[in-house]
Amino acid sequence: MRRTAAAAPGAAPSAAAAGADLPRPAPAAAPAPPEAPALEQRERLRTEFPFELPRGYVDESGTVHRDGVMRLSTARDELVPLRDVRVQENPAYLSVVLLGRVITRLGELPMVHDGIVENMFASDLAFLQDFYRQINAEGHTRAGVRCPHCSEPFEVELGGSRLGES
Repeated sequence: MRRTAAAAPGAAPSAAAAGADLPRPAPAAAPAPPEAPALEQRERLRTEFPFELPRGYVDESGTVHRDGVMRLSTARDELVPLRDVRVQENPAYLSVVLLGRVITRLGELPMVHDGIVENMFASDLAFLQDFYRQINAEGHTRAGVRCPHCSEPFEVELGGSRLGES
């Protein structure tokens, strides 16, 4: 059933009612929306980064786990370990606890935590510390500078000596 507005008494029939049986012209093309940047053009914020350990973590059964994923760190990730007694007693333990929070996957392990990180080879721990610095400093920890004497451009490393430091 089609509804139409009732006309006031004595008023001429509306154009819609009068031309109901006539073919209608094709609607005009809708104006194009203002050019919005395409999703492909805008870079999405990457929050997870794959890595491969140089040696790999060896679990109790002897399986080596090398491929993993690390997520970007939050302020909470860097603050919570500071309340950990192990970190308070030994500040070098900060990187172990912090990495245990931000590594989201390692091989086929069901869960990654600081106990896994503390049992990694030293070379893998050093690799993960460097990787953490790189992804949390917008991809690198270098800055372009110019020599004050000769004006020649070069890069300097800004990474601190421990995780959580710049």
